[in-house]
Amino acid sequence: MYPYALDLPSTPLWDGDAPGAQGGEIEDRPAISVYLPENEDAERTAVIICPGGAYQGLANDHEGLQVAKWLNSIGIVGIVLRYRLGPKYHHPIPMLDIQRAIRTVRYYAQEWRINPDCIGVWGFSAGGHLAATSGTMFDVGNPASEDSIEKVSCRPDFMVLAYAVITLEEPFANVLSRANLLGENADPKLVRELSLHNSVRTDTPPTFLFHTDEDTGVPAENSVLFYLALRQAGVPAEMHIYCPGEHGLGMADTHAVLCDWTERLKVWLQNYAGGAE
Repeated sequence: MYPYALDLPSTPLWDGDAPGAQGGEIEDRPAISVYLPENEDAERTAVIICPGGAYQGLANDHEGLQVAKWLNSIGIVGIVLRYRLGPKYHHPIPMLDIQRAIRTVRYYAQEWRINPDCIGVWGFSAGGHLAATSGTMFDVGNPASEDSIEKVSCRPDFMVLAYAVITLEEPFANVLSRANLLGENADPKLVRELSLHNSVRTDTPPTFLFHTDEDTGVPAENSVLFYLALRQAGVPAEMHIYCPGEHGLGMADTHAVLCDWTERLKVWLQNYAGGAE
């Protein structure tokens, strides 16, 4: 599987133990690695990146660090999330990690020269499921909390979902991701709720979806189901499904056909995310 993490400089999401922590090792300590572009704009867009890995590993290079560097190249802050994984951690722990990451970036937006209304998420494969969870299961913050960060909204302002796991139901589920997130004998009601096309809201943020027809690890029906749910809810959405390309290609910048998908994304970000130079 994928290594847990590269040697990325990181900032823990909580002082002390994270909620539900089962130890003090790196896999118990969710964190973010922030990569700032060279521009000094006061109102930059930021994207929190969720690498994939079937909820049991993190593809932190081609679905993390490389993505942050690409975002930096177009003037956007890239933030790689290290979230907790199964089988040690099950839902809702990964969701708490992405929600805390969004709150943290919004809380420190002025210090990091980020527009607090232009904070998005970008997830790959199982990381796409986590990103989509943040766009369907968010709150406006807890004003009664003693933790200042918890008072901040965890709603992302836009989403980018690359060959994302969306459904945990048959016949299009990625069974390994489901088992790592929910365990082997998951409650059918929870499986349905976390099949995220069933949880789209009218205030789910605008979404860009990328997939390939040849993907057998996470069938393209996952993106199709989410796109149709977004349309039904009246949420702006754009979807690109290419024919060639296996699962897990990341930016696909050397692929003869897929290498232009990020150019389409760049245009979309200009229109829906307030970013991209």
